[in-house]
Amino acid sequence: MTKGGTRVIGRPGGADTPAEVQAGIFSKVEQLKAAQQGSTTTEASTLSATWKLLWTTEKETLFIVKNAPVFGTKAGGVYQVIDVDAKRLQNVITFPPSGAFIVDSSIAVEGPQRVSFKFNAAKLKTASRDWGVPPFGQGWFDTVYVDGKIRIAQDIRGDTLIVGNDGPPRIFE
Repeated sequence: MTKGGTRVIGRPGGADTPAEVQAGIFSKVEQLKAAQQGSTTTEASTLSATWKLLWTTEKETLFIVKNAPVFGTKAGGVYQVIDVDAKRLQNVITFPPSGAFIVDSSIAVEGPQRVSFKFNAAKLKTASRDWGVPPFGQGWFDTVYVDGKIRIAQDIRGDTLIVGNDGPPRIFE
């Protein structure tokens, strides 16, 4: 990982990252977290974007990405869309060419680095049909580092998310 760019060692994932590489990632995350300590990372101009997954330890995301072939597909891009002004968060795992798992949430800024969220809708989109999935869950995440190109968040469960800026917020339908 580099501070000024979006290069991250390893592919999107976390569970399959070798221990020595994972230790290096966590070390860099702690360095970047220390560099941003005390700063505000929840302003709309900083946080609102479509963020593309580079690396995570989030178990549900890793499970879906890893097991997509069981359902005759493969995972494509994984995104987190944040629109602070609209109070909206969307987590998306795409299944090319036209499928996706989409979870919509409402958000509230709780502090200089903390955002709380509550899931309010989820669907599995296939080429022929959309399947509603009962959403459940709420929590918070802290954006511990952001520089316009890369964002690092840690959540209520201790998971780490590293994402790269992929442009302004765009909602997946």
